[in-house]
Amino acid sequence: MQALDDVVWQLMQAKTKQEMENLVLGLFTQGEIEEFARRLTLVRLLKEGIAQHEIAKRLGVGVATVTRGAKEIKMGRFKYV
Repeated sequence: MQALDDVVWQLMQAKTKQEMENLVLGLFTQGEIEEFARRLTLVRLLKEGIAQHEIAKRLGVGVATVTRGAKEIKMGRFKYV
């Protein structure tokens, strides 16, 4: 997927935390950054064994969103989260 390749390649060019912060702030809105952070939290909570309904309630997201995260974990994604 060309779009994914472009994004991943560009993110990989950042060599320092400051470079990454500048890149993220330039690419994404504050709302997009907050959504990204919420999804990372969702994955961490799933990995801790928190129930899906509890995660949905805590984060203010739908159960389907949490279920999607659980499916992605089962597919082997989020090894480093």
